[in-house]
Order: sequence, then C-alpha cells, then structure tokens
Amino acid sequence: MPLASSLTEPARRLHALHAALDAAAARSGVASPRLLAVSKLQTANAIADLAAAGQRAFGENYVQEARTKQAVLNDQTLEWHLIGHLQSNKAAEAASAFDWVQTVDRAKLIALLARHRPAQLPPLNVLIQVNIDDEASKHGCRPDQVATLAAAIAAEPRLRLRGLMAIPAPSSDPQQRRNAFSRMRLLFDTLAAQHPRIDTLSMGMSDDLDLASAEGATMVRVGTALFGRREPAIGNGTS
Repeated sequence: MPLASSLTEPARRLHALHAALDAAAARSGVASPRLLAVSKLQTANAIADLAAAGQRAFGENYVQEARTKQAVLNDQTLEWHLIGHLQSNKAAEAASAFDWVQTVDRAKLIALLARHRPAQLPPLNVLIQVNIDDEASKHGCRPDQVATLAAAIAAEPRLRLRGLMAIPAPSSDPQQRRNAFSRMRLLFDTLAAQHPRIDTLSMGMSDDLDLASAEGATMVRVGTALFGRREPAIGNGTS
C-alpha cells in the first residue's frame, strides 16, 4: 500500500475507511462488508477522483442526477446503484441507467423494472427495501411483505434478486440501532432459506458501520466519510 503521505485526499479517505471496516469486522469475527460510495449531490469530478483511488461502486438517490453524471463519466467502468425512493414514472429510465436498484418496495415497481430492463444488459440487480422500524415517514415494505415481493422478483428473468436493504430509525441509543440491524439479519436469513442465491444485506452508514458490520451487513453505504461535507452543486431532481 502506498505511504499515507503519497496518497491523494480521496485515496486517503478511502484507505482509512477500508481500514475501519476491516477492524470492525475483525472485532466481530465477520467478513468485511463491501463499500458503496454515496455520491448524491457530489460532482462528476469528485466521483472520478474517488474512482481513480480504486472505488468502483457509487450510490445515487435521483435518477436524473445520476444520468447527468454518467454522461460525463461514460469512459469509466463504474457500478451504479439507485438508493433513493423510486417513483413509478421513473422506473423505465432507472431500469436502463442502473446496475442495481436497492429500493424496491412494491409489486408495481417489479413489473416496470422487468419490462424496461434492456435486453442487451445483464439482469438488473434488485434489493428489497424494508421499513424495519415501521416509520411513517420512511419508504420500504413491511417485513411480512418481503417473501411475496421476493417471489415476484425471482420470477422475472430480467431481474436478479440479491437481498435486502434498510435504513433503521435514527437513535442516540446504539443498542436500539443494533437491534434493528439484528432483525434485518434474521429477515435476511429467513429469505435465504427460500432463495439461497441471495448475497447482499445493505445496511449501515457512516455513524453506525461497526454496529451494522457486527450484525452481518455485506454492504455499507457511506458518503461524508469519503467525500467530506456535501456542497449542493447539483440540483436534487426527482426520482
């Protein structure tokens, strides 16, 4: 690994975050989760800098914002994840713009994504978003809806069921957040008994990486620790 003094700032942040993830995983005796860089409201240049440091997977909240960046970065081999709420009227565009959609939470989206996934592309990787803490203000299906949605996704040749995603309720009590992650892991294990090929449990962000890792997260979503504080240089758009 290069000396820290020789690294660019994006590379320094990336190496530091991987070290933190590896340390948290080692403490819990689990595998280190995959890192998804949350790049919403970041510029294409900021993404390119992080890509040059070795990061390949990026998460966007808004379809149109992602499309704008992809047009600039089309010479790079990057993996794009939609991690924001997907409106039905954007599903056709999302089906062709992303490699992963992590926020499927209703049957209508499944049918639309399958119908509009271009035949020349691999099947779209899909995660089911679960509203694990039953928050009225948050998107996601109920835990008891997961099995039905999973069966519908698995039945679509143009989609590939990969697992589950969640954003637990914010809390100053680490045990409360860890309990939510634990419930997600149980839900994931239950789903895996029916769909053995699933491999992704996307949960945990900058302030609770260690808790999510300890409870079996295979992917964590991090923005600020990689990019620094966001400058809203790009309009939010709608998803």
